[in-house]
Amino acid sequence: MSHRKSDGTMGDKSLLVPGSYFSSALTLDQPPGRSASSIDLSTVSSPEDERRTVVLSTQSNAARKLGTQQLIPKNLAVTSRPKNRHHTTVVTLPVSLQATDISWEDYDSDAGDGFSLRRNRRNQSYRAAVTSLNIDALPSELQTETLTLVSEAKAANQKQAHKSGRKKTLGRIRNRKHAGSFKDDPRFYQEIRERGLNANNLSTEDDEFTPTEPPEEDQGIVVKNYRAAYMTWSQLQQVKDLGILDIISPEERKRQEAIFEIITSEFSYQHSLSILVRHFKDSADLKKTMTATEHHHLFSNISVIQEVSKRFFEDLEKRHQRYPVIQDISDIVQNHATHHFEPYIVYCSNETFQQRTLQKLLSSNTAFRESLKQIEGSEECGGLPMISFLILPMQRVTRLPLLLDTICQKTPHDKAEYYAARWALKAISKLVKNCNDGARRMERTEQMYTIQKQMEFGKIKPFPLVSSSRWLKKSGELAAYTTDLSIFRKAFSYKSFYLFLFNDVLIVTKKKSEESYVVLDYATVEKVEVEEEITDSKLNLKLMMSPNSEGRCEQMIFVAESKLDRARWVTGLSDVKQSNSIANDDLPQYEATKAYMPKAPDELSLQQAEVVIVLQEVEGWCHGERMRDGERGWFPASCATQITNRAAMENNIQRMARLRKETDV
Repeated sequence: MSHRKSDGTMGDKSLLVPGSYFSSALTLDQPPGRSASSIDLSTVSSPEDERRTVVLSTQSNAARKLGTQQLIPKNLAVTSRPKNRHHTTVVTLPVSLQATDISWEDYDSDAGDGFSLRRNRRNQSYRAAVTSLNIDALPSELQTETLTLVSEAKAANQKQAHKSGRKKTLGRIRNRKHAGSFKDDPRFYQEIRERGLNANNLSTEDDEFTPTEPPEEDQGIVVKNYRAAYMTWSQLQQVKDLGILDIISPEERKRQEAIFEIITSEFSYQHSLSILVRHFKDSADLKKTMTATEHHHLFSNISVIQEVSKRFFEDLEKRHQRYPVIQDISDIVQNHATHHFEPYIVYCSNETFQQRTLQKLLSSNTAFRESLKQIEGSEECGGLPMISFLILPMQRVTRLPLLLDTICQKTPHDKAEYYAARWALKAISKLVKNCNDGARRMERTEQMYTIQKQMEFGKIKPFPLVSSSRWLKKSGELAAYTTDLSIFRKAFSYKSFYLFLFNDVLIVTKKKSEESYVVLDYATVEKVEVEEEITDSKLNLKLMMSPNSEGRCEQMIFVAESKLDRARWVTGLSDVKQSNSIANDDLPQYEATKAYMPKAPDELSLQQAEVVIVLQEVEGWCHGERMRDGERGWFPASCATQITNRAAMENNIQRMARLRKETDV
């Protein structure tokens, strides 16, 4: 029996009756005067022990009638031919339906009073007929011709569907909840990648991203991305039924895909946030393993973020439910980014304390590690690590500008919706900038106070180290050449120095202990020159400070442990002087396939799908500039893949220039 929609039309999905592997349609009464072939069912048992006759309607004169002048009810007609056609055997059985059997389920609230009651009574009689039919007692010819079981493949598919945990319901009941949408199968936000992150990836075909192989385990990689994305807007059943794809242009279709993807990805993001709050933050066992301060540093205001996301998604969903073709959502994005997304700034500002607390608990708290491992291994969490949930707000807020930019590019520039999308893009980009500034400000201020306490200037003229405009770029230990003169020969030896490179000053110190350093010399970065040398297979690094702290010209030659170490010191000094962004489409571009959390000040944090312009690659590490904000740093080459499509590279450069011009990022 075909599933009937609320407007009286026939859908194209089969109605699955629990406990049966066949589909049938029933008529309650045999019209008088109808001649039909009948089969004697004397062997069929019944409570009254009477003989019944089953008449196949396929053998009736009406079924055999030739010609096209046959009347059917208008409200049962469909405007288009269904794609999936299922063979249906019609059996007529006398089934009694008493008035006392009618309940609220017999009424269809979406249809007229008379027809809905008759229709649902007919459904109930069908269910009664199926449950009362004794298949084994039927003659063999009737079993083979009318009651054919589904194939083994179909049965296997049904078993697999039940195993996956997806409950099958009647279409009319399911449509009352989500209209069979993406909400039936929520996915982790960590495991999807929005098509809109690449403005050219919104194809007019119903294609999906090709899943990639799971990456190898890496201590710095916390999130894996190898699942296909959600259904697209073009795949919505309502869009197909209304024939919208036949009347809109390909560009408008891409625009609708971009808008719809913001809605679906927000739902996925909200789903992952609920897992974080319910299974991690609210876990009593996990909370027992840490102090209240550690718990606050770990989860901050994530519950507030969850409520913010919920309200944002509800507004988006209301707009989507009005009509499948969404005129615009830019006003919703701008309103929430301006008035409701402030909690994101608070959460991102706590990132330094969050990472430090998590590392401390993992390294020194056995009870925490065991409890966390048990939660992460649960089916509800999908086997994903907690850190992948903790970075979700930063990941989501940095993707929104790219998704909004895609909507801008798919909207005609002479339309009001284009300017609305640009204003929304400016609002969400300003939020991202405030989030980045908040995170950096908290980290840098605390770090500068700590370093100042550890430094002893001694005979060197001191200066105030803590400043709102100063932050650490790189620090580490290097060995330097020293010359010892004697009456017999000139000898060379090495001494260890500890260098602190800030964005405006270089300080050379001698390490006294793990938390104490004696300042030997310093110079402003603009007065420091660096050169690379290779002498006797040694990786030399020549530093010239002119002038130094005493106003003299000082030269020091350091020996790096590896090519990577030397390259990171050279780029650290070079990047400070070169503040201009790169706009060269000849340089290689890499797309992050995994999220990366930096472990040193000169490393670059990456979210999935971010694009980086790579300046150099040394010993498995890349040094590059993040396109979305121009931040530079080092990251493992294993967590990104090179973009080889020339058109995509050119479009990325254009997008970078456009974003920085329009959003002042």
